[in-house]
Amino acid sequence: MQAKKRYLLLAAGACVLLLGYLAGRRFGQLPPSRTQSRRGATEPDSLAVRGGWRERADPLQTFWVGGEQQENREYAQRGSPPQQKREISRSVYKGKKCRMLSCFDFSQCHRNGFKVYIYPQQKGEKMSESYQNILAAIESSKFYTSDPRQACLFVLSLDTLDRDQLSPQYVHNLKSKVQSLHLWNNGRNHLIFNLYSGTWPDYTEDLGFDIGQAMLAKASISTDNFRSNFDVSIPLFSKDHPRTGGEKGYMLFKNIPPLTKYLLVFKGKRYLTGIGSDTRNALHHVHNAEDIILLTTCKHGKDWQKHKDARCDQDNDEYERYDYRELLHNSTFCLVPRGRRLGSFRFLEALQAACIPVMLSNGWELPFSEVIDWNQAVVIGDERLLLQIPSTVRSINQNKILALRQQTQFLWDAYFSSVERIVLTTLEIIQDRVFNHMSRNGLMWNKPPGALFSQPQYSAHLGDFPFYYSYLGTSPSTKFTAVIHAVTPLVSQSQPILKLLLAVAKSQYCAQVIVLWNCDKPLPAKHRWPSTAVPVLVIEGENKVMSSRFLPYDAIHTHAVLSLDEDTVLSTTEVDFAFTVWQSFPERIVGYPARSHFWDNTKERWGYTSKWTNDYSMVLTGAAIYHRYYHYLYTHYLPASLKNMVDQMANCEDILMNFLVSAVSKLPPIKVTQKKQYKETMMQQSSRTSRWADPDHFAQRQTCMNTFASWFGFMPLTHSQMRLDPVLFKDQVSILRKKYREIERL
Repeated sequence: MQAKKRYLLLAAGACVLLLGYLAGRRFGQLPPSRTQSRRGATEPDSLAVRGGWRERADPLQTFWVGGEQQENREYAQRGSPPQQKREISRSVYKGKKCRMLSCFDFSQCHRNGFKVYIYPQQKGEKMSESYQNILAAIESSKFYTSDPRQACLFVLSLDTLDRDQLSPQYVHNLKSKVQSLHLWNNGRNHLIFNLYSGTWPDYTEDLGFDIGQAMLAKASISTDNFRSNFDVSIPLFSKDHPRTGGEKGYMLFKNIPPLTKYLLVFKGKRYLTGIGSDTRNALHHVHNAEDIILLTTCKHGKDWQKHKDARCDQDNDEYERYDYRELLHNSTFCLVPRGRRLGSFRFLEALQAACIPVMLSNGWELPFSEVIDWNQAVVIGDERLLLQIPSTVRSINQNKILALRQQTQFLWDAYFSSVERIVLTTLEIIQDRVFNHMSRNGLMWNKPPGALFSQPQYSAHLGDFPFYYSYLGTSPSTKFTAVIHAVTPLVSQSQPILKLLLAVAKSQYCAQVIVLWNCDKPLPAKHRWPSTAVPVLVIEGENKVMSSRFLPYDAIHTHAVLSLDEDTVLSTTEVDFAFTVWQSFPERIVGYPARSHFWDNTKERWGYTSKWTNDYSMVLTGAAIYHRYYHYLYTHYLPASLKNMVDQMANCEDILMNFLVSAVSKLPPIKVTQKKQYKETMMQQSSRTSRWADPDHFAQRQTCMNTFASWFGFMPLTHSQMRLDPVLFKDQVSILRKKYREIERL
């Protein structure tokens, strides 16, 4: 009997153990609790790193973690049938593990360089203006190729920007259209641009077709769905965003330090229910109608009156009292809460207005976060800590505020001011991934002039660029290379070019003289050139065209280039002084003959003048010093169309170089002391280079000004009234005390 009891007890115990084991497996498959998720997210190994920039201690910390993202996803899918939920999940997360090493073919890029191919537009396919601007920006860039065999990256001609099924811009049957592309290859080496995804009420990140192994350049992308170092987060921009150029940042027109009327502002829609409603519904708790102006309206949509709450009428009345632009341009901080999607137009509007964005969009992967350190330009808040924001922004000191505002202006101008800048930044980021061995570092991306003007193919060393000497605590090299542009035959030992060569070679700062022979006649014999203390190298110009004077010749070893026309008349003292000035301003053009531009109201176009006035905006490269890096940019950054125009007219190469340098530096050139009168030598009428005597010369230069401004999308030239003279120039002291005494005698 006792044995039977023991067997029964053993059997019962085994059953209990089996039930416990099965229950354990069952519960082990459940997602962790919110408490466990938050606890796990605070472990050191799980600290979020935004695009390589580890979050520094900030006044307003974020608490967006995995558990909250999971909760938001579940909430976003609430109200959808189970089958649709499964389809959404599969669509969004297919290819989730894609990275450059697993879903990108590098061999295509290493063979032909980083070239981008756009599929031919299919007949009858509609395309939004914004997507046309994106494709136009690619086609006009240095990356574009019309040959798919040369391409590293492929971009669809099918408009994928708006994937909201309720939008009139929505392209139907995109799935079958994409799959029918003969080069699709499951999306490998393809880039898909997208601004809007999902639709009411869920607003998921589903594009409605299988992107395969394609990269996404997507607005409002969440950190949960963002594939680090594969996708690119881009800003949400409106259909009115300019294709090229764009307006300058507003801070350029304000006093420094800027004094503003308001501390924190926002004006926008309020959603009564659904995604994005929680934060905007709570803004009235922070609004004080004094220095914090947070305005919302529920007066939007067809049926807003049917759904309005008790606060709608009061909010609408106050909403109408304030002008949005006036608020934007007169506030220190601008609140950027999420809308239905994570991103909003407020972000770019705040950047341009130098209104420091205060981000309230938990889980948004900020635009270009892979390369931009947003801690230098924005305050990243948390939607759940809204009431702490006023005290947080009040605690930021004025020095920090000024630094943040200045960074907003730099970032706006460098990467966000036009569709072209957004597209080129996207492509440059991908290019840096492909050619990782020569990718740009954080300093190049986050300090002026920005990565678009800092080409890594030129050099991997920051000291080889004209912009970073102050950051490195270094100076440019102490010598220059003179490049004399020769276009007439050498027939006499009294020609101006030989006198110029001797004067330049005597300079204590001259390392060598290069004569660029762009003459139709054969090179003169070596004995025809005078002997000098420095090497003289004669190079035959490539194709005998004007642009060849700005090629990045390997023979130029110094940072400084002294560019000279063959008929320029300069003394050794003038050369020495100009170079001394340039050493303090290595990012600018420093020289002698100055010119200016103006806006002709009657003709509604830009004009060019050589009159001596009280200001100037150009220094002609017939007698000027600049950094050799500008030779590289002139050759590899500017489009072939502008250089061909210069070569065909044999004119305007100096204007184009001034446009380029001013666009990069955002500064005017520097004019230095010159002799009492400067005039260009009139060449013989029989010479092919008698351009100064040509009556069409100035008409051509007017045309050049407007063509160049059109390509840049704005007028980069800046006027200046500054001229630099030696300290004792014209002072009533003994001539023996003056360092550059020869200048006064000229």
